[in-house]
Amino acid sequence: MATTSKQYKAIGEDLWKSRTDKINSELFALTYGALVVQLIQDYEDYAEVNKQLEKMGYNIGTRLIEDFLARSSLGRCSDFREVGEVVAKVGFKSFLNITPTVTHSSAPPPSSRSTSAAQQSGVPGSSFILTLDENPLAEFVELPDEALEGGLWFSNVLCGVLRGTLEMVQMQVQVDFLSDALRGDESTEIRVTLLKYLEEEVPVGDD
Repeated sequence: MATTSKQYKAIGEDLWKSRTDKINSELFALTYGALVVQLIQDYEDYAEVNKQLEKMGYNIGTRLIEDFLARSSLGRCSDFREVGEVVAKVGFKSFLNITPTVTHSSAPPPSSRSTSAAQQSGVPGSSFILTLDENPLAEFVELPDEALEGGLWFSNVLCGVLRGTLEMVQMQVQVDFLSDALRGDESTEIRVTLLKYLEEEVPVGDD
């Protein structure tokens, strides 16, 4: 039987409550802020800082997925819509104790033939948007005008985490910030777009 949205939310809450290695949220936010400041000093280029944050997040994501799968005992998602539900209600909740709102978007149909949303939700071009009502990384942060004008995405590490995590379960995705409350936008939104499903790699020597 398919897992419902409410059930995913309950799983995420249980995983968060059972974590024994929680870090103080203020310390977490201040430590991350210090990292971003150091990158800005090192590179003096906000576009490069965005790249470095994404790369760091990717490396974190490729490692987090093992812990996530082991603790959640969730199986493979049936389509990309379900991926969005798991990411928002289980993934974010179990690691950051927040539950973004998820909005799904199907891929445009490849031809004039009508295709149901359910059929489209597992094909390249499908996407979902995560709206963060709160962002633990951005507590106590106010971006200077220079950073705003330079195009800094302060929490870009999250994009990398999502890309790295999903790549480890055979999904190549593109992850971008659409808006950020730190930049004066009304909300903080991240879009995750499915590019393609990756082939399972067969170890050398195995047929």
